[in-house]
Amino acid sequence: MYSPIEAYDQGMLDVGDGNQIYWEVSGDPAGKPAVTVHGGPGAVFSANWRRFHDPEAYRIVQFHQRGCGRSTPDAGLPETDLSVNTTEHLIADMELLREHLGIERWQLVGGSWGSTLSLAYAQRHPERVSEVILLAVTAGRRKEIEWITRDVGRVFPREWERFRDGVPEQDRDGSLAAAYARLLDDPSTCEQAARDWCEWEDTHVSLDPQYQPNPQFKDPVFRMTFARLVTHYWGNDCFLPEEGDLVERAHLLEGIPGVLIHGRLDVSGPLETAWELHRRWPGSELVVIDEGHGGPDMLSEMVAATDRFR
Repeated sequence: MYSPIEAYDQGMLDVGDGNQIYWEVSGDPAGKPAVTVHGGPGAVFSANWRRFHDPEAYRIVQFHQRGCGRSTPDAGLPETDLSVNTTEHLIADMELLREHLGIERWQLVGGSWGSTLSLAYAQRHPERVSEVILLAVTAGRRKEIEWITRDVGRVFPREWERFRDGVPEQDRDGSLAAAYARLLDDPSTCEQAARDWCEWEDTHVSLDPQYQPNPQFKDPVFRMTFARLVTHYWGNDCFLPEEGDLVERAHLLEGIPGVLIHGRLDVSGPLETAWELHRRWPGSELVVIDEGHGGPDMLSEMVAATDRFR
C-alpha cells in the first residue's frame, strides 16, 4: 500500500431530504478520479483506503454514506427518518457528489457492502464508470443475508443461538435483521439490541487469521448508527430492484473492466457470489486469495489493480 496521505479538500453536500453527506478528496487534484465506497452499511470510510491508489496519479474521493460518520442527520438517533435512506438514495447521492466535484467518470473501489453499492451504481450509470475494483464481494441478495444472519450459525452455533435469542420468540423464524431493526426502534430495547447485533458481526469475521475485534463497536454512538443502518438495509433486501438481482444484471457492466478480489476463507461472504458475478460479467477478472473478509494479500491485489488502471 502507498504511504498515508491527508485530504486536501473536504466539505458537506446537501443531497436533499434534510440530509448532508461528508466528503474528502486526496491525491493529485489533476489525477484520474477514483471513489472508494465504504462498507456496512454504516461502517464509514477509512483513511487507509486512500493507500490503494498512487497519490501522484489519482484524485481520490471518499464520502460517508447517508446517516453515518460525519454525514447528517445521524441514523442512530431515533428521530432520524430512515425511509429516505435506501440504495436508490445512495446512488443519487453519489451522482450529486460526482457532479459537485466536476468529475466526468470515476473508478469505483468498494468493499463488502461497498461492493454491493458500487455494483448498483455502475449498473445504473455505466457511462460514468471507468473501472470497478471490488474487495470481499457481496451483492445484497436475500440468500447472502440469510447466510450471514442464519446459515453461518452452523459454524458458530453457541454464538448464533445467543444472537437469535436476542429477538422475541415469535420473531425467531423470520427475518432476524428485520426483527433487530424493530428492537432498535424501541428506546427500551435498542441499546441491548445494538450490542447483540455488533457482537454477532464480530463473531462471523473471527476466523480470519488477521482478526481483531472491531474497536468501533465499543463506541455506543457508532454501534447504534451501524446497527440501525445495517438492519434497515438487510431487513429490506438492501432495497435492490425486484426485476433481477445485481448478479443477474451483470451483463449491464459489459465494457467496464472489473477486478473482483475475494477470500476463499471468507465465512461472512462465501466465494459463490464473486464467482457467479465473474461468470456473468464479460471482461471481469476474479482473484481468489486464501484469506478471510480482507487480509494483506488481498490489499496488495487492490493496489496492483489500481496501478494497472492508472
